[in-house]
Amino acid sequence: MRLLHALAKTSAAFDDPNLVASAGLVPLMALADRAGLPALAAGVRPDGPAGANPALKIGCLAAGMAAGAGSIDDMDLLRHGAMGTVFGGVRAPSTLGSFLRSFTWGNVSQLQKAHREFLVSLCRAVPLLPGAETLAFVDIDATQNRVYGYQKQGARYGHTKIAGKSVLVKGLNVLAGVVSTPLCRPVIAATRLRGGSASSARAAASLVTEAVTTARRCGATGQVLARLDSGFYSSVVARAIREAGAFFSVTVAMNPHVKAAISTIPEDAWTPVRYPRAIWDEQAGGWVSDAEVAEIPYTAFTSKKKEEQVTARLIVRRVRALNKKAAEGQDELFPAWRYHAVFTDSPFVMLQAEEQHRDHAIVEQVFADWNDGPLAHMPSGDFNANAAWTAIAAIAQNLVHAAGVLAGPLLAKARAATIRRDIINIAARIARTGRGNIALHLPEHWHREHEWTTLWTKTRDAGPPANAA
Repeated sequence: MRLLHALAKTSAAFDDPNLVASAGLVPLMALADRAGLPALAAGVRPDGPAGANPALKIGCLAAGMAAGAGSIDDMDLLRHGAMGTVFGGVRAPSTLGSFLRSFTWGNVSQLQKAHREFLVSLCRAVPLLPGAETLAFVDIDATQNRVYGYQKQGARYGHTKIAGKSVLVKGLNVLAGVVSTPLCRPVIAATRLRGGSASSARAAASLVTEAVTTARRCGATGQVLARLDSGFYSSVVARAIREAGAFFSVTVAMNPHVKAAISTIPEDAWTPVRYPRAIWDEQAGGWVSDAEVAEIPYTAFTSKKKEEQVTARLIVRRVRALNKKAAEGQDELFPAWRYHAVFTDSPFVMLQAEEQHRDHAIVEQVFADWNDGPLAHMPSGDFNANAAWTAIAAIAQNLVHAAGVLAGPLLAKARAATIRRDIINIAARIARTGRGNIALHLPEHWHREHEWTTLWTKTRDAGPPANAA
């Protein structure tokens, strides 16, 4: 590609009041109205003048995040060109920042409830969880969001993984519960912002209860399996999952009790498996493509009261340890193994349960999308403002994903960044028809014209907005 005209013969001016850069926000916010977001947001009531008109301000923040805003200043993208022609109630970034800083922790809880109710309503309007009537997964995990400066409330040093290694990072800790099925990408069912030094299991029991309950209300009427890593291995979390009516599958660290249990597994109980695709093994520093799996009954948390102990299955995968001196001609006298254990009450057979647990990594897709969008920064120095920002980021993430599902199969499993690029951030010219209606004129030969038109048609013809629950 090359320029057809020299820059000296080309002019540029920001002077067209009839252009919008993000025409995809029109059907997107129509979808938000249809799912009852304004009514739900109106129930969030921060005190003081800055907390007035919460429905408008939460709508502005969600729309800005959907279009790619990663900070409060970025919300100014809602005020360019003809945005005021198609949207009412757009607020300035300074007003939205004051609104977020007016939140108390109680207001954050109201907003988190509105997020969960919005997801339930969204699932009624859009098939976000196909197959959930048979099987759904609830994945709980945490991520450390790096922050800078000395005035971020709650910022502390905590562990996170960078390039496969655990490192200390100063930041705030986001705990999230996501729901998926074998047929779809995950949606965010529950969020919690915590101090940067919070342990993984802190607040996890209440969050997993919220996530499982929300999944049930979103149509997960079949079996629900909650998957967690070793940081959430606790009696309180396991019992909370059972009380919520779900099964659990949690990674177990190699503590002495687990090692002793593994040592009792007879050699003829190991079932060899070969994975169709190799698996990256961090301890070995390489790829492995075969392993052996066995299971035994196991009672966990035996140091606690009997009613707090949990009995289930211990599914163990063992991989042959690499002989680092093989190149020197020194053969091994006997095979050495490395063990990976999963504690679960899953109703599935051993190999299927072990494979399903490894798919827990799907939650990293959500964190990658978030970090590539609204959670690229924690925009405020106020902790409650950042907690509210996190909850609205979940609303925006689910809304963008729902738009991708409505747009068609090519975008149903796409990343949020792809959906923003293809159907949200599209320039359009606003024109008025003879009867006073508004027409959007979008680029000719746009590569996602069919998907954009499909989204437009489905949101326009969907009928009146839903009532809030």
